[in-house]
Amino acid sequence: MTPPGVILAGGLARRMGGGDKGRLMLGGQSLLSHVITRLRPQVSTLALNANGDPARFADLGLPVLPDGVADHPGPLAGVLAGLDWAAVQGASHIVTAAADTPFFPADLVSRLTRAAEMQGAQIALAATPGPHKLLRHPTFGLWPVALRDDLREALAGGLRKVVLWTDRHGAASAMFPATPFDPFFNVNTPDDLAVAEGMLP
Repeated sequence: MTPPGVILAGGLARRMGGGDKGRLMLGGQSLLSHVITRLRPQVSTLALNANGDPARFADLGLPVLPDGVADHPGPLAGVLAGLDWAAVQGASHIVTAAADTPFFPADLVSRLTRAAEMQGAQIALAATPGPHKLLRHPTFGLWPVALRDDLREALAGGLRKVVLWTDRHGAASAMFPATPFDPFFNVNTPDDLAVAEGMLP
């Protein structure tokens, strides 16, 4: 079954001066619009993990899932919000994508699913080859609903770093080429946005 997708937009965007980074414009569309366009064909349904007033995203027509854990603990809180939402839908997994990464692969979901199956894992994370080691992209992952209570407990215990939790569960890596550019390039600063403009087709 094709999993639901969850776009992670719950961060504070400090390096952009705050606000909703996904609303920044790139090539005449917002970063969020680019992400929705890439992810929607790959998933069964789509939701947005974001905090604050959900009405500001009403134009997107997506369910808005706030973190269920206080004090912005990071992407894992967004993953948990997505897993809780998916459990109500009767889904077994979700796939996540970051709201500030407009060029991720059009075969993200199929490769994550295949990597989990081939490596006998419940979780799969996207990865690209780096100069010295594998570079994992932990906001792009396949996550099982069955581990949501384990994740809730880990967050309650203070765990924040994604790969510390995924390593506990032997996460698979789905490899993607990093040429002609890294498809997981994300926009964190105004300079990054200028670089992204040059990457548009």
